[in-house]
Amino acid sequence: MNEPLLIRFDTRRDCETQWRAVMARATRRLDMFDPDFAVFPLGASEVDAQLRTFLMGGGSLRLACHDPAHIERNAPRFLRLLRDYSHLVECRQTPRALRQLTDSFCIADNLHVLRRFHSDWMRGEAAFDAPEAVDVPAHRFAALWEESRPALAASVTGL
Repeated sequence: MNEPLLIRFDTRRDCETQWRAVMARATRRLDMFDPDFAVFPLGASEVDAQLRTFLMGGGSLRLACHDPAHIERNAPRFLRLLRDYSHLVECRQTPRALRQLTDSFCIADNLHVLRRFHSDWMRGEAAFDAPEAVDVPAHRFAALWEESRPALAASVTGL
């Protein structure tokens, strides 16, 4: 295993760069939580290509959010990806009782993580080859996932 690497960021561009770097290192599983995924370009063609390559390689993707409306309105490529890989992609919506959670994170293979400390700000950090940095977000994601219900069905219509 490589030496752990921690990169702090505080701009949207740097956040997106580190998010893509975390996704690029994923081989088995990507777990992501954000209140609405408005900051992450899930509908971008490059992200679609990256996720399709990841999923074709046998990876799985789980998204948890408070409100999937932004994805439904602004990410038709992601909705096609969900339809094409419904056996490997699952999206869930948190219950109302958890809507006060405002952090945001992306975990790759329980080894790499991008964390935004608050979803209203771009300030955060990315940790690579750092299982100890993944521990708390991974536990939070597991708890969120358990409490959430399915959302973004693969047969979303109206596009």
